[in-house]
Amino acid sequence: MSLAPRLDLRQSQSLVMTPQLQQAIKLLALSNLEIEAFIAEEIEKNPLLEAPQTDEIVRPERPEADEPAGADALVTGAAAADPLDVDYATESHQQDSVADGGGGFDGALSMNGSAPGSGGPGGEDAPDLDSFAAADISLADHLLAQAGAVVDAADWFVAQHLIDQLDEAGYLSAPLLDIANRLGIPRARVERVLAQVQTLDPTGVGARDLAECLALQAKEADRYDPCMARLIDNLDLLARGELARLKRMCGVDDEDMADMIRELRGYDPTPGCRFGGEPAPAVTPDLFVAKTKAGWGIELNSATLPRVLVNRRYYHELSHGPQDKASKAWLTDALASANWLIKALDQRQRTIIKVATEIVKQQEAFFLNGVAHLKPMTLAKVAEAIEMHESTVSRVTSNKYLSCARGVFELKYFFTSAIQAADGGDAVSAEAVKSAIRQLIANEGAKILSDDTLVELLQAKGFDIARRTVAKYREAMGIGSSVQRRRAKALGG
Repeated sequence: MSLAPRLDLRQSQSLVMTPQLQQAIKLLALSNLEIEAFIAEEIEKNPLLEAPQTDEIVRPERPEADEPAGADALVTGAAAADPLDVDYATESHQQDSVADGGGGFDGALSMNGSAPGSGGPGGEDAPDLDSFAAADISLADHLLAQAGAVVDAADWFVAQHLIDQLDEAGYLSAPLLDIANRLGIPRARVERVLAQVQTLDPTGVGARDLAECLALQAKEADRYDPCMARLIDNLDLLARGELARLKRMCGVDDEDMADMIRELRGYDPTPGCRFGGEPAPAVTPDLFVAKTKAGWGIELNSATLPRVLVNRRYYHELSHGPQDKASKAWLTDALASANWLIKALDQRQRTIIKVATEIVKQQEAFFLNGVAHLKPMTLAKVAEAIEMHESTVSRVTSNKYLSCARGVFELKYFFTSAIQAADGGDAVSAEAVKSAIRQLIANEGAKILSDDTLVELLQAKGFDIARRTVAKYREAMGIGSSVQRRRAKALGG
């Protein structure tokens, strides 16, 4: 074997992730709203890209019969006469969303989610848009507006600091000694100002724990007697359902104890949550699915669908103007980048529609009959059906939402594990099992069902499931054990 240096020629193949390919893969995982932000950044970097104007994206109307068509309409073919045998009630036309008119999706959905004929926008049942105009006042602003009437001017900065330390529920979690050291004042002064803050509305703000919050509200309702004080001081016993021990400690009978518990249940454990709470943002669907006469109609949400154009006129002006070699290379790269982005966006839309179509095809029973008929489905199964890679399907279904007659669902929702049927039949979806568990517990009545009983009832329904799986699904849905549910039922009277 020679150890001398030499030159060798070797030929090999390798997969290279070009910037364009990386960009296309990145676009697949983004939602429509995230794509808009991405396009805005690309428009800032590439002068050949531009967002279409409003009049460029609005669907053109057909010209009136007695109105002559203009030259632009003749060139684009928009002035061509419509066939006389076209039935516009059954034809599917390009629409911005499912709610555009009665064609396409046969009026199955409307913009406000109501069925055709029900109160729509502008009707009697339409929401009062003026009610959304005023922003909710924050808890701090609400308290500061009242503090001036009860707090001295010298203690104003202390009260303001205490109010700033309150969390969203209205509790003060910071130790008073730390606040006193931070402000450089005695702790007794902080306690005195805190007592003044605790007199503000809503009652219970400024409390340092749940017991103090309930005690403040009991004092406000003039129900803070020694018996109620002992009950509030022993909330842990109440949570464990040790009513007999509490009755002995409070010195009351069954009727008085039930009345005291009923009084506590009427108090607000989180008084600060009434203020400054912003409603959860509504999920904007990326796809619409509705039943049509010809089958299932699947459409991208054009209202949020990102649009971008290549300014060919500007490119023509730059390419025919004076430019050096570097400018010409930059212009060529800018045009190639713009064209590739347009192509990547178009491919993204086609891929989303392709994946969504296969999901609807495999989960048709869900769209017709509900979650109990949801079938087990994996990414690999969909990828094999549409002849794509599993990672591509995973990216397409990330951060994408589908709107149908049964509500809005994330595309990932339809991919669930399989539970074997007890009779040896087809496997069922884990979501279907969760739905059955939820329904059984909701209808259990006075007899609380244990996990073992749930297993027996589920097996009677045809679900071959273990007890530990039932417990796992129950905990995932936020449902307590049979002991916790029995205790909560006893406390509820």
